[in-house]
Amino acid sequence: MKLGEFYKQAIEFGRLHDPRKKNEIKTFEDSKILFGDIKTEVKKILIGIDIEVGELMLADKIRFREGLDLVLAHHPEGHAFASLFKVMRLQVDILEKIGINKRVAEELLEERQREVERRLLPNNHTRAVDAARLLNLPFMCLHTPADNHVFAYMNNKIKNEKPKKINDLINMLMRIPEYKEAAKIGAGPHLIAGSLNREAGKILVEMTGGTEGSRDVYDKLFKKGVRTLISMHLSEEHLKKVNDASLNVIIAGHISSDTLGLNLLLDNIERKSGEKFEILSCSGFRRITRN
Repeated sequence: MKLGEFYKQAIEFGRLHDPRKKNEIKTFEDSKILFGDIKTEVKKILIGIDIEVGELMLADKIRFREGLDLVLAHHPEGHAFASLFKVMRLQVDILEKIGINKRVAEELLEERQREVERRLLPNNHTRAVDAARLLNLPFMCLHTPADNHVFAYMNNKIKNEKPKKINDLINMLMRIPEYKEAAKIGAGPHLIAGSLNREAGKILVEMTGGTEGSRDVYDKLFKKGVRTLISMHLSEEHLKKVNDASLNVIIAGHISSDTLGLNLLLDNIERKSGEKFEILSCSGFRRITRN
């Protein structure tokens, strides 16, 4: 498969799993071909959750030793990282579906987007991309398309299994291979707010939308009937607001959730194309197939 076609399919599957209406989605600003010719034939890929200069040097050694066609990161780099705040807009649609007024959701998110944009401004965005260019290594990042897969997968699982208690919800997560593997190294699902015997109630999956949303949304979620959040991660500032709103919070796992999303996305690309890529794993990623 050509690099350009690989990227095109990844974006299309990201759109299919996005919580927004499909006609509202044009592209994903945090997912780009960062370096490389779109006509490059891709058969062997090094995949990691975070790919920076060290991983690219490793990739160059692997390419010299046994060949390599592409380095794929989950977390954005380069101009995709600088534009991360733009994909947060999809959180408005998620909050609107919960029942929060669209204007209120937009106002809350706009403030948080500006905060994230300011935080991104001083970063050295091109460091890893420059390394890929100097090494002449094709380099891509796929962020929201993979996160959308986790979001859809988790919501479908909750809909089908209907967990009643928090403990049921954690047991459900622990049956997912990526979380089961993460638990072996102490990075599996953790309950950070609430208790195991509580009713799970209405569950909100926070697995896509760039990064954490507004800190001031949790009391509004509670008023709309939400009682439990499943998140990848949560800052201490956000956690304080969650506790004030008396919500349960399960941190499913950051790297394991990202791994799950990438695996689901890769499964779809391989299934549609009929191709089987040779995958090398690094930087927290582990390939687990469901084909």
